[in-house]
Formats: sequence, C-alpha cells, structure tokens
Amino acid sequence: MELLPALILGVVVVAISTSLSKRLGVAGPLILVAIGLAASWLPFFPPIQVDPEWILIGVLPPLLYAAAVRLPAVEFRRDLPSISGLAVALVVVSALAIGGFLMLVLPQLGFPLAVALGAILSPSDAVATSIVKRLGISPRVVTILEGESLLNDATALVLLRSAVAAIAGGFAFADTVGMFVWGIVAAVVVGILVGLLNLWIRARMNTVAATALGFVVPFVAYLPTEHLGGSGLVAAVTAGITTGQGAARRFTAEQRVSDEINWRTVELILEGGVFLLMGLELRGILDDNYRQQSGPGKALLLAVAALAILLLIRALYVSALLFVQGRRARSRQRDRLEQISERLENLPPDFERRWRDPRITRRRLPGMRDRVTRAFNDLDYYEASPLGWKHGTIIVWAGMRGVVTLAAAQTLPRETPDRELLILTAFLVAVISLLLQGLTLPALVRMLRIPGGDDATLEREERAALERDLRIAALERLADPTLTTDEGGRFDPVAVSRARARLERAADEDAGILARELQLLTITTMRARLLELARAGAYSSEALRESQRRLDAQQVSLEMRQSDD
Repeated sequence: MELLPALILGVVVVAISTSLSKRLGVAGPLILVAIGLAASWLPFFPPIQVDPEWILIGVLPPLLYAAAVRLPAVEFRRDLPSISGLAVALVVVSALAIGGFLMLVLPQLGFPLAVALGAILSPSDAVATSIVKRLGISPRVVTILEGESLLNDATALVLLRSAVAAIAGGFAFADTVGMFVWGIVAAVVVGILVGLLNLWIRARMNTVAATALGFVVPFVAYLPTEHLGGSGLVAAVTAGITTGQGAARRFTAEQRVSDEINWRTVELILEGGVFLLMGLELRGILDDNYRQQSGPGKALLLAVAALAILLLIRALYVSALLFVQGRRARSRQRDRLEQISERLENLPPDFERRWRDPRITRRRLPGMRDRVTRAFNDLDYYEASPLGWKHGTIIVWAGMRGVVTLAAAQTLPRETPDRELLILTAFLVAVISLLLQGLTLPALVRMLRIPGGDDATLEREERAALERDLRIAALERLADPTLTTDEGGRFDPVAVSRARARLERAADEDAGILARELQLLTITTMRARLLELARAGAYSSEALRESQRRLDAQQVSLEMRQSDD
C-alpha cells in the first residue's frame, strides 16, 4: 500500500475507533490493536515493518509532550514521591528482576542483554489512564497512573541505552550508573531551558506563528539532549511540563485555546496510529520468528512468565508504598502547621522594625504564609482522597505494557543473540497485557466496589465554590474607586453597577450590554485570582483548568467582536 492512501486510511480508522470506543465502553487503543491484529492476517494485506526510530524520534516526543502540557500540576506535585518511585525505582527493580529470570532460562544472553530486555518490558502505558478515567476511579489514582506513564518510558529507555552500551563495551557498574544519572540530569536541564525559551518567544508572536513554532518544541528539546547523551524523551516531557505551567501567565487566551485543541488532536492521531501499527506488525514479527525459532511457543511461555513477574513485583512495590503512606502521621503534621500558622499570625507589631532589614521580612512573610496555606491544602487533599488496598489493586492491574515496549524491542542491535525471540516476547507481553488487563479492568473495579461519594456532585460543588471566589475578586476590583480604563478615563458608573449586579446574581457570564473593556477587566481580574488559587492548591487542577477554559473562551469571543468593529 502506498504511503498517502495508508495514512488517510489510518486517520479514518483512528477517528472511527475513537468514536466507537465511547459507545462500546472499550478503550480506543484496545479496539485499534484488535483491528490491526485482524488486518495483519488478511491475504491481500502485506506485512508491515516500521523502523523503530520513527516511533522513538518521530512519535514519542510529541506524544509525551502533548500529555505533559496537560498534566494536572497541583496533584502531580502532591504525589510526586509516589509517581517518581513508580517511574524510576520500580522500572529499575523490574528490569533487574526480568534480567535475573532471563539469565536462568537463557544464559547465552548475558547479564547486560537480559537487563536490556527487562528495561524494554518494564514501562507501563498511558492507555490505562483513559480506561480508569472512564470508570470513575479516584482522580488521585488517575494522576498517579498518568504521571507514571509519562516518566517511566524515559527511565526505561535510558536504562536500555545504558545496557546496550554495556553489551558493546563491557559491563562496568560505575560507568552504567553514571550514564543513567547523566541521561536524566542533562535531559531535565535542557527540557527546562527549552520550555522557558518556548514561553518567552511564543508570547511575543501572533497565534498562527506561535502555533507553528509550538509543533517543533518537542524535537527542539529531544535532539540536543540526545546529542549530549541524555534522554530526549525526558527532555520533551520536562519541556511540556514547563510550558504547560507557564502558559496561563505568558500566553494569550487565543494561544491557549489553539494549543489545547491542536495538541489533543496530535495526541489522538499519534497514539491511535501507534496502537494500530502494533497490531499490523504482528504478521512480520511472527514470520521472522518462524524462520529463526521454529514457532512462537517459546516466546509465548517467556511472555507469560515475564508478565507474571512484572505484576508480582508491581504488587509488592505498591503494597510497600501504601504501607509507608499509611504510617505517615498526618495529624502530627497538621499540629505543627497550626503552630507555625499561629506564630505567623501573632507576630508583634514592631517585628519588622526590629528586623535588620525590614524589606527582607516584607518579602519573606507573605511567602511563608503562602507555603503554610499550601501545606494545609495538601493535607486536606490527602485526607479527602486516601489510598487504600482497593486503590492499590487498581494501580497494580492498570500497569499495562504498550507502545514503548514494542518500539524499544526493535531497537536491539541486529547482531543480538535470539533477537527475533526477544522481539516477539516483548510484543506478546504488550498485547497480552493490553487485552487481558485492559478488558478485565472494568470488571475488577465493579468487583472491588470501591467506595466513593457522588463524584459529579462533588465536582459541581467545587466548581461553584471556585466561581464564587472568582466573582468575589471581580467585585472587589469593580468596587475600587480608582478604577479606570486603559486610556486613563473613568468607566461609566452605570456600567460598573450593572456588572456588579450580574456578578452578584451569578447571571449569564456574557454581559453583552456592558462595555467590552469592563468585561475584559473582570476576566483579567478573575484570571489573576485563578493563578493565586492554583499556587495555593485550594482547588483541583481539573476545576482550575475548566475555569481557565471558560475565561479564555469569553476573552477570545470579546476580542473577535472588537476586531469586527
């Protein structure tokens, strides 16, 4: 099949499968894998073999960047220790365990190659996140799974590169560890720099030019990092997180609206296309295996055993994680915070005068109070959404393998012993994991009967409380006697009075009868308050993001009408 018709057909299949997934209640990636598997056996369909470099360089950087831009920053920060443990420590432990198992059953591989395959099989895939979201599981579980799937791909590929280098040059523990650490550190530094540069440059461009430039940011982070010996995927993720957190302050409303739609579309096409390719490649992988290994039986046994080991290690790790979290004395932390808060509130009036440099105190005290407030909000979050053994069971079973496992397996050097066997093993681990765990996860959730309140009601209440906070900020701004237009003139008092009345009644947010400048002022005030609430961690990322979308949509609409005048 020629390239252009194949691309058109692939986009059509991805779009239709995504639409069907909502009606059928099955995750779109699972449908695409099944379609690919079925199509690979059609007699008129030629075997497909995609260069893994296309996946690792052309697909994964923008795919991970798109997910990182939308990362729920507040929850990610709160559960960063758990996420980093799953994404780094668990990947390393799993790779070593799989390496030890393969050394027992295939001693001819050698330790570095066995660990390399362990690194290939260790990272979980983001498809679990879409399934869990649809099942209504605790948002905290979703955040942990989403953060893990973002970071563990990069960890696994850095470990794979270190193992392959050890195969070529001989294994040296210190050199391998040094290479691993450098791969992460260099990537984080480059990713942050690229993200900040992206924010600075695009904030000074119009929306069309900024959008065009935004598409190359993942690759701008990826390529120099790889040249320095770091992980390009870690750099792409870091650049995405930096951009996502700075967009609310640096970009215009139109740029944010454009970016969200564009990156959601990119994510849909790339992720769907890769899962479709997973199924389509089965035929060629099996043909290679038949030529070299006389059948898939050995690979199937290895895949089942490896998947069982991965799930067992994951279960033990998550159990230990929950045990450690359960032992934390939240009540003692709250007591200490209350003591600190009381001291800050009861500082003597002449405290600043007695301080050697009162300017330092004026800068530090608000920051200290903000940190205490944020710590209280964090404790409220932990207490409101504790992780029990049922949540841990979902985290364990949702650790499915996918895109990175298959793509990374095909990067093994051509001279690798039993290469076809190892590639097929990796492929079978990914497919069995996706189909077995992905299809049974909804039934497991129903069986566990995880307790929870009315999530829809809680979300409505949180959004209503957030809207009240934003309206109060706007009302206070409108009550300011020094309120003026950008040109220095006073606003019409009647218009101000009408705006206040509408805000107090929480009426239609598009106050069409008011001056557009006044509406833009209230939007700007609300957005500033939204950023303050985001820093304090007072509301969930989803509620904050939804309010940001609404404010952006209103501002874009107003600005479009202004341009028509």
